[in-house]
Amino acid sequence: MVTMTSVGTIDVQDLARRADSLRRRIIEMLVAAGSGHSAGPLGMAEILSALYFGVMRHDPANPDWADRDVFFLSNGHTVPVQYAAMAESGYFPVEELNTLRGLGSRLQGHPERKLLPGLESTSGPLGSGLSQAAGYAYALQHVDEVRHRWVYVVMGDGELNEGNIWEAAMFASKYGLRQLIGIVDRNYIQIDGQTEDVMPLGDLRAKWEAFGWHVLDIDGNSISAILAAINTAKAVGDRPTMILANTVPGKGVSFMEYDYRWHGAAPTREQADAALTELVDDADLILGIGGDR
Repeated sequence: MVTMTSVGTIDVQDLARRADSLRRRIIEMLVAAGSGHSAGPLGMAEILSALYFGVMRHDPANPDWADRDVFFLSNGHTVPVQYAAMAESGYFPVEELNTLRGLGSRLQGHPERKLLPGLESTSGPLGSGLSQAAGYAYALQHVDEVRHRWVYVVMGDGELNEGNIWEAAMFASKYGLRQLIGIVDRNYIQIDGQTEDVMPLGDLRAKWEAFGWHVLDIDGNSISAILAAINTAKAVGDRPTMILANTVPGKGVSFMEYDYRWHGAAPTREQADAALTELVDDADLILGIGGDR
């Protein structure tokens, strides 16, 4: 089934429930694998829910559909949340999620494009996703002159330490890549600690604006805020948009939230059971009404 829903007709409650479902699947995947990253994927569930089940044009039955929107996951270690969204969309059976990181599995710890239909790129080395997305958007806009397709790229905030992010930022601004929508998962943690201790990022809004981007600063765990930001981004006619999505790392699991040690750790079976009891299937707890700030 092709997802081609207009923002004005999206069921926000349904997307919130799907985000909760993605979190449950993430926990089960990680405990089955015995390794992986917990905090980032859990915090990004609303973002991936909004994209895969709300605003992106895509067709799981025809992953190479010529009119599809394109999604790049630059912080590839968070791929469990993308795998969960793809499985629920119908790209592959949900049972395959339990093969995460297994020998010979299509679901590796970082996405590999040639292994799984529906993946647009291979990512692992941080900092490359924005360049890939900008190149794709440039081809759409200045070579093929296709105006109705959108290119989305999600990055981690710790990833912004990489210099090639800012090279791509200049490129996208120079060529006015209006069809490029970036999202920074601003959760303030990376593998060695707090982002502002490891390498302070400071005023990210001012930085991206200085590079010529339209910038929105939102609650990244609010479905309504995410949808509104994407809607606004599509209305910007002369430049790319960067959405600074402030998220809670480990969202929904009290002993993981805000703890950088869960950036690159997977739960034990006992911890997973405790986490699953907290991830109640109640969208009212996670709807949120935050907006640009």
